[in-house]
Amino acid sequence: MLSVQQIAFRLILSVALSGIIGVEREIIKRPAGLRTHILVCVGSTLVMLTSIHIFYTFKPLTTLQPDRLGAQVISGIGFLGAGTIIRQGDTVRGLTTAASLWAVACIGIAIGAGFYIGAVIAVLLVFITLSSFAIIEKGIKNKRNYLNLKITSINKPGQLGKVCRIVGDLGGNIMNIELEHEEDQMEIINLIIMLPNISVKKELIDKLKDEDGVIEVLNRS
Repeated sequence: MLSVQQIAFRLILSVALSGIIGVEREIIKRPAGLRTHILVCVGSTLVMLTSIHIFYTFKPLTTLQPDRLGAQVISGIGFLGAGTIIRQGDTVRGLTTAASLWAVACIGIAIGAGFYIGAVIAVLLVFITLSSFAIIEKGIKNKRNYLNLKITSINKPGQLGKVCRIVGDLGGNIMNIELEHEEDQMEIINLIIMLPNISVKKELIDKLKDEDGVIEVLNRS
């Protein structure tokens, strides 16, 4: 039977390890951030601890498999991951966050089972994948005629539509769009655009800069 100290240690460890991944998701403003990842991991850890407790409690009476509840977590976490996936036109967003939630659930099960080495190594690998590999992914997208723009604009009705129309007129396909509302009636429009060819890049930026209400266009590619 597990002691109170072992139970507390595993639950606290699940908060610490999942928090590493959650912070990375929170920084880049994903739907599932710090609290969601911690809750998923703590819940998975508790499920595994409960399985072990039930196993030791009823072992003299019947034959039980302590891994059965953990297996249900792996399949059941899908509904939460599905909530982070958003379809926008021909693109799908949120798959990486959904995968990180599933990975955190697996890490929680490993912690609950006492497989600390596996949990720690998994957290490090997941964090490296989410942070460092994002740079590599961005480089690949740039080579495929992707354009990452940060547009500072006056927040007024129809402004976003005007920006999207300019992109569409030049044959660009908006792969991702995020809005950030600032003070003084300003807004930040973050766009990831796939261009038909890289030659229209300068023309697109120039037209956006000339649009009424647009204050600044920053190319972050």
